[in-house]
Amino acid sequence: MRSRFLLPVVALLSTAVMAHDGPDPLAHWIVSPSKVKDGVLHSRLGPNATVVGKPMVLTDAGGQTLLFNGADVFMSIADDFKSAARYVPKRNITVSAWVSVEQPQRWGGFVGIVQDNADSEQGWVLGYDDSSFTWALAGKDSADEDGTMTYLKGKTAYEKGRLYHVVGVYDGETMQIYVNGKLDAETDAQKGDILYPESAPFVIGAYKDSNEHNAHKGQIRDAAIYDLAAKAEWAKHEFDHSSELTKIKPQIVYPEEFEFVVEPYLQFGTMDSMTVMWETNRPARSIVSFGETAEFGQARVDAKLKLMHEVKLVGLKPDMAYYYQVETNDDRGRKLTGEQLSFQTACDEETPYGFAVISDTQSNPQVAEQIAGHAWSHRPRFVVHPGDLVGTGANKSHWTHQFFPAMNQLIERVPFYSVLGNHEGNAKYYYDYVSLPGKEYYYTFKYGNAQFFMIDTNKKVGPGTEQYEWLESELAKSTATWKFVSHHHPSYSSDENDYGNLWKGKSSYGDMRVKQLTPLYDKYGVDIVWNGHIHSYERTWPVIGGKVVDDAGTIYMITGGGGGGLETPGPVKPFFQNNVRRGHHFVTVAVNGRTLEMKAFDIDGKLFDFLKIDKR
Repeated sequence: MRSRFLLPVVALLSTAVMAHDGPDPLAHWIVSPSKVKDGVLHSRLGPNATVVGKPMVLTDAGGQTLLFNGADVFMSIADDFKSAARYVPKRNITVSAWVSVEQPQRWGGFVGIVQDNADSEQGWVLGYDDSSFTWALAGKDSADEDGTMTYLKGKTAYEKGRLYHVVGVYDGETMQIYVNGKLDAETDAQKGDILYPESAPFVIGAYKDSNEHNAHKGQIRDAAIYDLAAKAEWAKHEFDHSSELTKIKPQIVYPEEFEFVVEPYLQFGTMDSMTVMWETNRPARSIVSFGETAEFGQARVDAKLKLMHEVKLVGLKPDMAYYYQVETNDDRGRKLTGEQLSFQTACDEETPYGFAVISDTQSNPQVAEQIAGHAWSHRPRFVVHPGDLVGTGANKSHWTHQFFPAMNQLIERVPFYSVLGNHEGNAKYYYDYVSLPGKEYYYTFKYGNAQFFMIDTNKKVGPGTEQYEWLESELAKSTATWKFVSHHHPSYSSDENDYGNLWKGKSSYGDMRVKQLTPLYDKYGVDIVWNGHIHSYERTWPVIGGKVVDDAGTIYMITGGGGGGLETPGPVKPFFQNNVRRGHHFVTVAVNGRTLEMKAFDIDGKLFDFLKIDKR
């Protein structure tokens, strides 16, 4: 996304908006179960819409409406808006909707026709961001022929679950957004007819284009499109007509069916404990049966009704295979039972062990699933994930419909230890779905004779910062044979354009903010640093003080091949580069005392890189 958000400005342009006391809509949808037949929402005016997914029904003082679930529910007016072109205004437009937001997100949409390809932004969408409502549109008179959408950001902070009347208006000169009958923001940043893409979906209930789908969670009770630019009096009148809706107290509605949202998976295993997590679509009690055989013999119970289940199994034996099964019961007495699964507790310092490193699984569950399957075939004890687990951290469906289903075969049997990538956006869902020590965005853990130091490089990490001081303190007191660090952004990279265009000029060859940590790695003898962010593979020679050495030194590895769109190394080979490869991949690491073997495999499971470190 390269669009610019415009904060509300004080302007006296409202009188320039084309006056119209009561415009008739081109299209009008009342989102009620009574309007749905055979999977089609029948419009009051204009084209019908295909209902995708299974919306829930909400009954309140305003009657019945359908709920969008933030995952797989939306309504498709047309796969390509051109098939409904006569309902699509060319210049003057008013989009009106009664809506609520249950799940804030960076790019939310109620109604829209949009195509965003980074260097080309076209169409329009009435929606919202993390805190307020937005009205986005691209005009033809922009200096950018490919289009740049202006995201007009309102000043009203919405309350989750509360109904609002939101109106977007454009007359070829001025964009305005009204909230509950009042002008919330306006700008003259766009001019001319609306710039539409060659093709784009026309939808209700999502911000959706050819490669993005940010599903809406909440209500869209009513939506209408007009081919005139409404004036302030009309917006106030429309709000006043149904203003009682804003007084309806938000309520939580759960599906009738009782199902897993996220299947059981493992978090933060130690020599004597393991945490089991899962999510259900209705509040339920949590039970984990476990034992050294499939007969179990032990159980941990949490009788509180929860959607997000987290059960810590304690008192376990080191380096022991355990079998477990989850059971969860809702308030109606219905039961869900997971599969019989297994895990292994952490070993002591004398025992060999192995683990996998997989990064940047974002937005490509098909590839991530293949990678997870190959990694599981090596039977790692755990997984290190250097960030960008998902494409958009604030989009719940990216977790529930992409990351977890893709990784399930692996993480249901081995825990994963992750750090935040830039695509997580520090979203609440990340913290909901992981169970890690301390503040969770930085932490340390020990496994066998190794200690891992996990850092969030989306935040400041230079000398004097919280993480820098913590890292130096932890490294200074570590007595581990092997010291490993993981953070998302790479200290060393030969990528073609992330740190300067190597086809045309110079590069910083890595993230300069993060390079401030490398003196600590030199000083305290860090063996390997695992990163992501760049969607390719790269391994350095051992480096100390910014120079390659042939003894000791820190090896820096980019392992961003878990699913994200591939990137390409530059045309020249920098001094630090030992091996580089474009392609989806994963890494395995085996440690036996003072000997380490690292192997890198491509998406077909074929070995393409090998490293051995012998400290004997």
